[in-house]
Amino acid sequence: MRAFEATQHYFHQAADQLNMPDWTRKLLIMPKRELTVQVAFERDNGNIETLVGYRVQHDNSRGPMKGGLRYHPGVDLDEVRALASLMTWKTAVVDLPYGGAKGGIGVDPKDYSRKEIERMTRSFVDQIHDVVGPDTDIPAPDMGTNFEVMSWFRNQWEKYHGFNPAVITGKPVEEYGARGREEATGRGVGTMAVKLVKRLGRKPEKTRTAIQGFGNVGSHAAKFLTEAAFPVVAVSDITGTYYNPKGLDIPEMFRYILHNRGLAGYTNAQILDGDSLLTLDVDLLIPAALGDVITESNAKDIKATLIIEAANGPTDPAADLILYGRDVIVLPDILANAGGVTVSYFEWVQNRQHYRWGLDRVRQELDRTMSDAFEGVWQQSQEAKVSLRTAAFMIALKRVQKATELGGYS
Repeated sequence: MRAFEATQHYFHQAADQLNMPDWTRKLLIMPKRELTVQVAFERDNGNIETLVGYRVQHDNSRGPMKGGLRYHPGVDLDEVRALASLMTWKTAVVDLPYGGAKGGIGVDPKDYSRKEIERMTRSFVDQIHDVVGPDTDIPAPDMGTNFEVMSWFRNQWEKYHGFNPAVITGKPVEEYGARGREEATGRGVGTMAVKLVKRLGRKPEKTRTAIQGFGNVGSHAAKFLTEAAFPVVAVSDITGTYYNPKGLDIPEMFRYILHNRGLAGYTNAQILDGDSLLTLDVDLLIPAALGDVITESNAKDIKATLIIEAANGPTDPAADLILYGRDVIVLPDILANAGGVTVSYFEWVQNRQHYRWGLDRVRQELDRTMSDAFEGVWQQSQEAKVSLRTAAFMIALKRVQKATELGGYS
């Protein structure tokens, strides 16, 4: 199932619970604007390369649109459209005054030099600068991009529109970025794990955890969970699964990736096949890498009874149905990984106020926002007797529908 089709499936599940009419569904599903642009730039050898860039702006009924900028070979219009709509529901479920957007280029950054990526980014900004801005659409880092790309984006946009750091989030702290932004998504995932385990009457120290993906999100989630007494017994990256049934030394592994940019060569664990992590005998599974990794073919083999979706769209609808039938509790991506956009909102607020928060305040506000959202989704799930995913979509849809109605349709 294609990415946008899967998103629509979850949307309609919630809309059915709300008895939402067809005309309202069509209004909320359809993006406001879709852009496909030419990104031409000079390679280091003097040749001109031309790529395709995308920006989909899904909904602005609750505020400026917000969404990441992704550089990855899998980027296409369908994926960007799906991720833009997910951002609408994500910002709504945690009650941020935003709508959803997403953008990117179908490219592998590893194939380009640093200067080529800079020229690529600036060319992309040249094509979309007039439809993004601090009051319209605020990009942020995503897969394949980072704070440096955000700096280039901001600098190029400001050549057209003048100084305004609120045009983009995920900037370096030295350039008006928010303290705690790098850890935010992983910290939010950890906060959700603590809340979920507590709600179920379980103990963190008896909740064996496996994390697929040990990049920015997965590593920070592992660090937070270890500090909260969760035994993290397995993590993985593209080099394989690193496993210790008694618990991995996450601080040591965290230091290792900081110096080695990955887990390749790490020896203080059993090394298993990369795909084996999903079906290990653990209590909590956290997919924190690519989307569509839990499928109809492997869902029946998953032994974890709790899943927290740190990645975007890691579970396809057929797998979701299987897991629900097996009483596996899945905390959906639109809630679980909303820590990143939440701290991006804090960064935007600080930029608009020309004022900086300390790290403690950022963490306190993040924990409060995520905790409040979790409690709302949990209560909706209990009252409507639906899954946490459907409950999260129900809350998001109700908020967006109400804002759309209040704003009118013209």
